[in-house]
Amino acid sequence: MKFVLGVDIGTTAIKAAVFDERGAERGSNSCEYQLLTPFSGAVELNAQSYVDAFKSAVSAAISAAKVSKDDIVSLGISAQGETLFLLDEHGEPLRPAIVWMDTRANDEASWIEEQLGREVVHKTTGQVGMNAIWPAAKVLWVKKHEPDVFARTAKFLLIEDYFIFLLTGRFVSEDSLLCSTMYWDINTRRYWPAMLELLGVEEAQLPEIMPPGTAIGKPGAGAAAEFGLSPDTLICLGALDQACGAIGVGNVRPGIFSESTGAALASVAMTDHPLIDPAGQMPCFASGIPGLYMVHAYSTGGMAIRWFRDAFWAAELERERTGEANVYSLIDQAVESVAPGAEGLLVLPHLQGSGPPDTNAKAKGVFLNVTLAHSRAHFARAIMEGVTMVLLRMIEGTRALGVDVGEVRSLSGGAKSRTWCQIKSNASGLPVRTMKTTDIAACLGAAIVAGVAAGVWDSVAETATAFAEYDLEFEPDGSLKPLYDEMLTEYKSLTRELEPSFERAA
Repeated sequence: MKFVLGVDIGTTAIKAAVFDERGAERGSNSCEYQLLTPFSGAVELNAQSYVDAFKSAVSAAISAAKVSKDDIVSLGISAQGETLFLLDEHGEPLRPAIVWMDTRANDEASWIEEQLGREVVHKTTGQVGMNAIWPAAKVLWVKKHEPDVFARTAKFLLIEDYFIFLLTGRFVSEDSLLCSTMYWDINTRRYWPAMLELLGVEEAQLPEIMPPGTAIGKPGAGAAAEFGLSPDTLICLGALDQACGAIGVGNVRPGIFSESTGAALASVAMTDHPLIDPAGQMPCFASGIPGLYMVHAYSTGGMAIRWFRDAFWAAELERERTGEANVYSLIDQAVESVAPGAEGLLVLPHLQGSGPPDTNAKAKGVFLNVTLAHSRAHFARAIMEGVTMVLLRMIEGTRALGVDVGEVRSLSGGAKSRTWCQIKSNASGLPVRTMKTTDIAACLGAAIVAGVAAGVWDSVAETATAFAEYDLEFEPDGSLKPLYDEMLTEYKSLTRELEPSFERAA
């Protein structure tokens, strides 16, 4: 029996899982870390924190699987996008990594867009415009505010690139992760010379581009020992976490729509050619399968409910640590105690800006119509419903491009909440399905890509389709659709009307 290891580098944790040739999970483990927020808009983490979590998760997953590390034939990585590492000539980080959700570079993003033009940016990159979270804007921020760091930077890497370097000694990246750097061209699938010139970055300072699923090499003896791997394990390029998650739930062909409610809310619909939205709202990415593309949107998701948990359920969270009930289960119970609509309480859940199709890096969270009658249970439901409104906007934007949406496949942490899945089904009028692979979708997607590279399986699409099985299905309650349609109308109106307020508060 051959085994493949999939590692998902998420926003707040790294998860590793070992899979056998049948796609069955044999053992997994997650290791969390606490992001650093040194000033308003800044989100960072030291590189060593990622490395320690990676080692811990991999070691514990192999131990839980009760297999020898020598039986693991390949390793694939699912990675968060946009998190930027700056390395010196010796391959050492010059500063903490700037995490994807960091919004310090708003001014730099605006300046870049002014220089190149929004339409040119969109047509070249597939992204709908400049945003503070894009690595190009972050690079320019470092150049402006930390010129010594910029001058000493030998390599600008994303988080998957960094681990590939640590494991193999090679500087390599892949299309799905490079999509949102804004210095990658979706038409040529190469770096964009005009953007590099504007940033003052040489192509030699960037990793070599290869397709997702490329076998990069085996770890050296030192790296293998450090990361608890066999020196014979093949290290492979994986893909963006959302691309891997889509593969992990069988979203590998046009006609399937998947959503992931992790720290971020993200949606994916496959297409066989680049789709540049004439309305300038929905972005297009390369997928984790060479030759396919993704209509892919993203915004604040589970991070809003996590913030709510940490801020208003502290006592329950402390009791959870001593073995009492899971706080998210308690929040679900609270939500179910409140009627749909939360008695008029409406939430814009944009605690870290909003994404497509209503992109606004300066958007903020809003709680509207609060009265003395509202309890924290109302706030819990309103937050879930607010994030669901964001999902409905993603569905609208996807359909506007002529892409069919007939079902929703849910994955990541939010899919564990039956309450939230039912809200999404009621609001969208669509069946919402969780898969048997939902909990480990991103790890499985990375493993499938790596397993195909190592010859364990023949095809990413065929393997993903074979492994994807429905677990739970949530059918919509048609009687609630008018309520949620009205809520969506109010949500869109409020989003437009509050733009000046967001601007003033930035």
